[in-house]
Amino acid sequence: MKGSMDTVEQIKAKLSILEVVSPYVKLTKSGRNYKGLSPFNKEKTPSFYVNVERGTYYCFSSGQGGDQFEFIQKMEGVDFKGALKILAEKAGVEIVYQGSGVSKQDKDKRDRLYEATARAEALYTANLLEGKKLEGSAYGYALSRGLSEESIKTWGLGYAPDAWRMVLEKLTEGGYTNVELVQAGLVKEADEKKGTWYDRFRNRLMFPIRDAAGRTVAFTGRALDPNDQAKYLNSPETDLYKKSEILFGMDKAKDAIRQRGFALLVEGQMDLLLLHQIGFTNTIALSGTALTSQHLSLIKRYADNLMLALDSDRAGLNASMKNAIVALKSGMRVKAVKLPVGKDPADLAVSDPKDLTNRIKDAQPIVEFFLSVLTESERDQHRLIILVEKTVLPLIAAIQSPMEREHFVGVAARTLGSTLEAIREGLLRLPQELNTAPGSSRMTVSVPRPSVAERASDRHALKMRAAAASYPDTAIAKRLESEYNRIIGVPFPDEPPPEDMIFEAGIAFGEAPGETDADDLIHAFEKALLAERLQAATARLRVAEASKDEATIKEAGKECQELARLLSSFS
Repeated sequence: MKGSMDTVEQIKAKLSILEVVSPYVKLTKSGRNYKGLSPFNKEKTPSFYVNVERGTYYCFSSGQGGDQFEFIQKMEGVDFKGALKILAEKAGVEIVYQGSGVSKQDKDKRDRLYEATARAEALYTANLLEGKKLEGSAYGYALSRGLSEESIKTWGLGYAPDAWRMVLEKLTEGGYTNVELVQAGLVKEADEKKGTWYDRFRNRLMFPIRDAAGRTVAFTGRALDPNDQAKYLNSPETDLYKKSEILFGMDKAKDAIRQRGFALLVEGQMDLLLLHQIGFTNTIALSGTALTSQHLSLIKRYADNLMLALDSDRAGLNASMKNAIVALKSGMRVKAVKLPVGKDPADLAVSDPKDLTNRIKDAQPIVEFFLSVLTESERDQHRLIILVEKTVLPLIAAIQSPMEREHFVGVAARTLGSTLEAIREGLLRLPQELNTAPGSSRMTVSVPRPSVAERASDRHALKMRAAAASYPDTAIAKRLESEYNRIIGVPFPDEPPPEDMIFEAGIAFGEAPGETDADDLIHAFEKALLAERLQAATARLRVAEASKDEATIKEAGKECQELARLLSSFS
């Protein structure tokens, strides 16, 4: 790990936090800081601050801050290693891992796979554009589905021609081996004829699949021949592409998810592109797999709310239920969009975008959604109860908040004309793997920063330390530390004050405060400390008087008089 830590220091030396943040936030100088609108929340008044000297940022509206690595992790939805890679490339620093098990050979191999995938994408895109004016072209098909030319360009759609070895020949000419192209998921070896290689995708409209950092890692191909049995074909799992970890569109949707506070999940690429096209830029899609805990961890970097807009047929409803249970167990809140029977989001986005917008606006909590669907489709009360037991109770059991769970117990009871006790008993009878009542599932909660200063003197002391940290090696910082030492009898503690308080001090005192500008803060600290000591001495005096302890009465009385005298000088 030492190697990567050395890399961090090299990156920080070459790349200021201002250079990292500026592409994401329009910043203006404000005293010793720079400020701008929060990239994490919608706001009209800037609450996002950057300090170049300390190399830190703080967002008051969302309560989060850190250095350039934490900023990239939040903005790009990557872990520390992902942020390290992004910033190392930007700074022109080579990452050196020591003792991590990552060899230069492994890194070079992955880089080759990224490059091969990017070159294949460029070939597909060129093919799409070359044939755009031909009758029956892939480009024409994309337009016929309702996609605009801008959407086709933005999402990098391409065309894999009806040829067996186009990609194979072009990329081997470029120096890639057959083995590398297989490892990238671009070509296959014939099962019945070993040593014969051919393109995996043929005569398909190609959708690049990108990771959260925007790197193309795989493809989905939509068949253009109506007789093709495989309507959609996905890349196989590779070193770059893990279906359980990648969500289609996350690279473009993450900012909107963060700002809107929820992710809108659809089933396929065409659904996603058309929803983005009509303004729902917080839409993401699955690629031939169910929602996983890794997917949810990725979504929860940006929001804790999930909205499902899956097909309204039986398969779509089953998928909604399974995906909702996984999301609820992870602590997310889940809603679902009610779509007309036989219609998917892509159909409505093209035929009636206003209706789709209203349906998304009217999305129901997942429990109420299924209660509504079931009561509309099943008129027999007994069969309805059985369906609710199988479908709705597992959803209620998966809810992590006890209060929300109890609320939906009541909703289910009212809908069925049943009792709270009957619903609760039904929950207890669920199979153990479905019953996630309190204690049976680990719950992830967001805990606010605890109050670090309950007493007035502690709060003022923190403000003094924060002000000193905001103006290091200045006259005001030296005065604050000297006065703290005089009043308390010890120097500032080594533990740094919270980042938000350092920024608050910088905003309060301005760009270049003088040595005496903190006098009010110093006086407030000393006065609060004396008042607290007087209160403690008074309490000790009363106890001594009650127990008739003459020695303590005399000592405490004298202390009270002295503290009262000192306090009077602050009036």
